[in-house]
Amino acid sequence: MEKAKQQQKPFSWVRIKNQVWGVLSNPFNVIVFISLVTLFCLIIIPLFTMVRDTFTVAKAELRQMPGASIGDMTLFYWKYLFATVLGTSVFLPALGRSLMIGFFVTIISMPLGALLAWLMVRSDIPGKKILSMLIIVPYMIPSWCKSLAWLSLFRNQTAGNLGLLAGMGIPVPDWLAYGPIAIILVMSLHYYAFAYIMVSGSLRSINSELEEMGEIQGANKVQILKSITLPLVMPALLSAAIMTISKSIGSYGVAASLGQFTGYQVLSTLLKYFLNGTPQRVGYVISILLIIMASGTIIANQKLIGVRKSYATIGGKGTRSNPMRIGWAKWPLLAFLVIFLFAAMVMPMFALVMESFQLRTGAGYGANNLTLYAWIGVWENRPLPFLAYDGLLKNADFMGALWNTVKLSLIASIITAFCGQFLGYISTRGRGKWYGQLTEQMVFLPYLMPGVAFGAIYFAMFSQPRLGGFIPSLYGTFTLIVLVSVVKHFPFASRSGTASMMQISPELEEAAEIAGASFWRRIGSIVIPLSKSGFVSGLMLAFISITKELDLIAVLMTPTNRTLPYLAFEYSKNMPQGADAIAIVILLFILLCYTVANLFGADVSKSM
Repeated sequence: MEKAKQQQKPFSWVRIKNQVWGVLSNPFNVIVFISLVTLFCLIIIPLFTMVRDTFTVAKAELRQMPGASIGDMTLFYWKYLFATVLGTSVFLPALGRSLMIGFFVTIISMPLGALLAWLMVRSDIPGKKILSMLIIVPYMIPSWCKSLAWLSLFRNQTAGNLGLLAGMGIPVPDWLAYGPIAIILVMSLHYYAFAYIMVSGSLRSINSELEEMGEIQGANKVQILKSITLPLVMPALLSAAIMTISKSIGSYGVAASLGQFTGYQVLSTLLKYFLNGTPQRVGYVISILLIIMASGTIIANQKLIGVRKSYATIGGKGTRSNPMRIGWAKWPLLAFLVIFLFAAMVMPMFALVMESFQLRTGAGYGANNLTLYAWIGVWENRPLPFLAYDGLLKNADFMGALWNTVKLSLIASIITAFCGQFLGYISTRGRGKWYGQLTEQMVFLPYLMPGVAFGAIYFAMFSQPRLGGFIPSLYGTFTLIVLVSVVKHFPFASRSGTASMMQISPELEEAAEIAGASFWRRIGSIVIPLSKSGFVSGLMLAFISITKELDLIAVLMTPTNRTLPYLAFEYSKNMPQGADAIAIVILLFILLCYTVANLFGADVSKSM
C-alpha cells in the first residue's frame, strides 16, 4: 500500500497545465470543443430560453397580473392554455384536430407508400424504370404547393374566388374545399413518400429466396406478403409511420392554406396566431407541446422496434431479388399507378399552370378568360378591379422575394454543408467515444422538432436583447432567418457528411501523420479532396430543402425578408393567380435542382 502511494505522482499545477495544453494544442480537440459549444449555444440554450420564458412575466401581460414585475416567475401562460375557458375552447379543439389529421394521414399514406414500394421493388409490373422515377416526383412538389393546387380545383364562393369545379357550375361544399378532409388528402399525397422510401430500401435488402421458399411450401401470394414480407419490413414501416404522424401534426403550410377561409385551426396555426398576437408566450407553450409530441413519437418508435422480434435479412450468402409474378393483377395495379400519378402530379401541375393564366378564376379556359396578367401585368392597367398585385415580372415584391430566396438558400446551404462535413468528421472519428455520441445526439435534436415550433424557439431567443445586450435582438433581420435555416438542417448536413467521411479510411490520415503532415495539411490534402462530392451533394440537398421551406420561417417573416413560399401563401388570399405563378417558378427551380443533385449522386430521401 505504501509502495503504491510512493509511486503515485503528487498533485502539481504544472502537470495539470501541461495536460490541458496537450489537449488544447491538438487541432482536432479544438474543433470538437468549438463544435460542442456551438451546438449547445444554437440548440440547447434557445430551447431552454423558450421554456424559461413560459414561466416568466413578459411586459405585455403586466396589466393582467397586478403586482407582478417583468421576469417574475409565473404559471400564467400555462394556466391560460389549460385552465381558462378562452384557452381551452381554442386549444383543445386545435389539439384534437392535429391528432386526428396525424392519425388519418398516417392511415392513408402508409399503405399507399408501402404498396408503391412493393410494386416497384418486388413485382413484375411493366414500366418499373420510368414509374419508379415518376413516383418520387410528387414528393418534390412542396406540400403547400399541393394545397394551392387543391384550392384552384375546389375553391368555392367562401374564398371569394371560384375554382375550376365551382366555375363549371359543380357545387363544391366547404367540407370538401377546406378543412380536415382537404388537409388530410393533400398531406397524404405528400407524406406517402416516407413509407415509399423506407419500405423500398428495406425490400431491396431482403433476399427474394425467402419468399420463394414460402411459395414452394404452397403459400399463396397473400400469405407470403402477410407472413414473410410484412414482418421483415415492419421496422421500416414503424419508422415511416412515426415520421409521418410527427410531420403531419406539426405541418403549418397545408393547414394554414386550407383552413384560412373557414377558421379551421390546428396546433401549428394556433401557435402562429399567438406569436403574432397576445399573450405571445402562449405560443411558446404550444411549441413545447409540439416538440414533446414529436419527441414522444420518436421514443415510441425506438421502443417498438427495440422490443419486437427481429429478423436477419442480410447474411453471408448474399442476396438476390427476383420479381414476383402478379399475373392478371398487373393491369389493375398499373391503372391504379396511373390514377395516382395523375392525382398527385399531373393534376396539381395542370391546375396551377392553367389558373395562373386565367383572368377570372373558375371562369374556364376560353380565349376571353386567358391572360398573361399574373406574369407581366401592371396594376395601374389591370383589366379587373379585384386583381390585387402586379404581375410577377413587373412586381417588386416578387423580385425582392426571389432575391431573398436565392440569397437565403445559397448562404444557408453553403454554411450548412460546410458545418455538416466537420460534424460528420467528428461523428465518424469519434465513434464509440463520448464526444462523438454527444455530437450525434445534439445534431439530431432539430430533427425532432416541427419546423414551426423550431422557428418559434428562435423567435423566443432573439425577439429581445439578452445578457445585457451581449445577445442582440435579431427579430426581423435576414441574419435570424439564415441562422434558423442552418441549424434546422444540421441533421441532414451531418448525415451527408458522416456518409462521406465513413468512406475515407483513417489509415490515410495515419500514414500522412507518420510522414510528418500536420493536422490541417491532412485535412486540406486528404479529407477535403476525397469528400468533395459529398460536400457538393449535401450543399445541393440543403439548397433544395431551404428553397421550398415555409413552416420553419413562417413565424419569422417580415415584409422586407419575405421568401417566395411565404409570398405565395400571402397572395393566395387575394390573388390566387399570382400565388400559382410563384408556385410554378418554385416548382421549376426545385425540379432543376433535383436534376442537378442527382448528377452528383444526391439521395432525394435526405431532403425532407
